[in-house]
Amino acid sequence: MQHTYLFADDHHILYRSGTQRIMTSPKRHSSNPLILPDKPWEVAIGWTSIYHNPETGKYQLWYQSYCGKSVQDKRYGCVVCYAESDDGIHFVKPDLDLFSFENIEQTNIVLIGSGGHSFRYCNSVLVDDRHPDPNCRYKMTYFDWAQTDEGEFPGLHVAFSPDGTHWNKYPEAPLLKIAYGQGKRDLPLTTDTDRPWAVSLSMSDASDVFFDPTRQVYAWYGKMWIDGPDGRMGWKHAMGRTESTDFINWTTPQLVCAPDDNDLPHVEFHTTPVFYHQGLYLCLNQLLNRAEDGGVINIELMLSRDGLNWNRPFRNTFFLARGDSGNFDSGSIFTNATPVILEHEIRFYYGAYSSGATGANNDEQKSGVGLATLPKDRFACIAPLPKSDLPTQQEPLENIGQITLKPTQINQYKQITLNADATNGTLYTELLSESGQRVPGYTKEDSVPIQGDAFDHTIAWKNHTLQDLDDRAYMMRIHLDNAVVYAMNFST
Repeated sequence: MQHTYLFADDHHILYRSGTQRIMTSPKRHSSNPLILPDKPWEVAIGWTSIYHNPETGKYQLWYQSYCGKSVQDKRYGCVVCYAESDDGIHFVKPDLDLFSFENIEQTNIVLIGSGGHSFRYCNSVLVDDRHPDPNCRYKMTYFDWAQTDEGEFPGLHVAFSPDGTHWNKYPEAPLLKIAYGQGKRDLPLTTDTDRPWAVSLSMSDASDVFFDPTRQVYAWYGKMWIDGPDGRMGWKHAMGRTESTDFINWTTPQLVCAPDDNDLPHVEFHTTPVFYHQGLYLCLNQLLNRAEDGGVINIELMLSRDGLNWNRPFRNTFFLARGDSGNFDSGSIFTNATPVILEHEIRFYYGAYSSGATGANNDEQKSGVGLATLPKDRFACIAPLPKSDLPTQQEPLENIGQITLKPTQINQYKQITLNADATNGTLYTELLSESGQRVPGYTKEDSVPIQGDAFDHTIAWKNHTLQDLDDRAYMMRIHLDNAVVYAMNFST
């Protein structure tokens, strides 16, 4: 069994000196876009979810397709389409006998809207092996309209499937009502019965769902309207969260993160997909800039240790920035909550437009599905400062730093490795007692030097092993000499 300390934050670190944290941006795949809109029902494609079957290797991908203003049947205004791949790069769109489109009998459409007041929107899919009913193994959340005894309301809808293509909509809807109404956002919130869609602090028209393993619940993160400077509704989007134990009954949404004084006035959150990895909640926050080209979107990496309190340590650099001018992803990027985590890399599939998300002309823009990859667990590294020169030092230091971890029982592990790049330098490790004294036989001088670039550099000392230690807690110290470290792996 193995667990990992990610050094994207200081959660496991007691302190560090002479260092800086540097975020890593994923690299776009050379084959982008992997999927293009080439069907009559694909005027523009965007929102995605993906599942990689670890046993068969097969990739299943769901994406939203806008069908254009000319479509007669409103249920087909925004549909969910399906594609699959053996390698995650080359996708095919199967001809399915599920939904026809105009005169075309076989399409890759797997879900259509209800045909209510406005379009069905979004498609967040998760595959749930915990559910006892095989017909509910695949779960989807999406936005749509539903007719109730009180009238027509927009909000959360869910659907279930045994295979990812044959979907059954849950009959009760909406499961959560949401705010809607562009034309009435200038009005203050009242209790007027003629404004049934004015729902304060509600989720909005997109969803990203995942299973929270810490709380053992399904969690939906998405955009939530917050009020403006004068207290009126519909000012800008923030990050909301709601959860469910059964995928049907959802808690009252709560606001968990919002734009603040460090954000430009015209910047807001579009939607905020979250996934859990190595003890850390990570959000690929879609930063919407309404002041530029109809609302462009770049991606910011946000972090949390509990899923409720969020940190934004990388505001100065986008995790995934818009592509070059003229590319399919030069305007807006739409991330999801389903990264594919492989042995040596993490794959981030995303939908994208060549124009803004809020003012786009969908009939003219480019769009598609792209892929960006990140080396395994390398979200951010801790690197030494180029120069450290304080009066308390005996002499200036260049590219030298150290990380001291919080105390832990070391001898419980068979092996400890570092995910690190020491191509141009060296890493050393040592152990300290809880009182900060160096442990004989486990000092920096006793350490076996680490060089090169690898996900699993073994930590070792020349004459002693981890099992030679007693049951006391020790502090691990990593010395950086022109080298960087991303993560630490513990094997039991």
